[in-house]
Amino acid sequence: MTIIRLGYVAMSVHLQNCSPSQTMTYAQFQKLADREAAIRKLERIAKSNLENCLRLLKHNIGHDITFFRFSSKLIPLANHEEVADWKYMRPLKEKLSEIGEWVHKHQMRVDFHPDHFVILNSPDVDILNASIKTLSMHEALLKGMNVDREHRCVLHVGGGYNDKEKALEQFIHNWSFIPQSIQKMIMLENDDVTFTLPETLYLCEKLGIPLVFDYHHHLAHNTGEGWESEWNRVIGTWHYSPLPLKMHISSPRDEKDFRAHADYIDIRQFLEFLHTIKGSIDHIDCMIEAKKKDDALFRLMEEITKEPGIKKINDSTIEIR
Repeated sequence: MTIIRLGYVAMSVHLQNCSPSQTMTYAQFQKLADREAAIRKLERIAKSNLENCLRLLKHNIGHDITFFRFSSKLIPLANHEEVADWKYMRPLKEKLSEIGEWVHKHQMRVDFHPDHFVILNSPDVDILNASIKTLSMHEALLKGMNVDREHRCVLHVGGGYNDKEKALEQFIHNWSFIPQSIQKMIMLENDDVTFTLPETLYLCEKLGIPLVFDYHHHLAHNTGEGWESEWNRVIGTWHYSPLPLKMHISSPRDEKDFRAHADYIDIRQFLEFLHTIKGSIDHIDCMIEAKKKDDALFRLMEEITKEPGIKKINDSTIEIR
């Protein structure tokens, strides 16, 4: 038997006017003659994003959803070098604390997936430093929510730089320059273009990083190896984490555009995976990466709970026997 808890990403298609990713470009910021007024506008946008984030969490609890990925765009221009004097954490302290209280009250698992420009295997020191700065912002947000920062940020390995073996070793080299508190936040995900499941496992095992298995990515990018032969290694990377094994599920939009995410989850493909891994581990948290966000979760639950061998625990969690 294995318990599967479903979650979704960043925003709801059911809640109106609830984006946690409202933004302001630096060009827009510059157009405001009064810099202090421009800073206050940034603060209003950030507060609105956090208020919407809290609305999303309340919506989730109404549907038994206790696994959720925050938007990494909560704070517009947070790391822009021209706005480095903006101490954004001070005015956001109360809102972040509210979110944290809700997370703790309902024992939610929350995390981030920083954007693709966070690259820890870059040979360029400036890119590495900018990546660490972005991760420090995520760390500050989690700290402001009073959420344990361990294993809360999913990253891809980074660029191949025309020599993947060298790029993997560059990641190991760069790891020593990353503050330990940020190292503890990181999980690595196999990607759909560059680093396969075995290549990502190599880093995770060497550095003690949990691997977030992306099933769709593996189907889109592998060298002929089956994920099944690596599954116990994936489980092994989570042995020292306080959190359950995490994975991503999504379905191809179509055969022509296989890497793109579909609106919903292909239940047959997901069931095939579940029946293969059932009993291998007690609990898996599955993050749905589908265009229809929470509606994809609702539809999957509706469909999958009709299947034999599936027991419904609540509106977002099943047990497969």
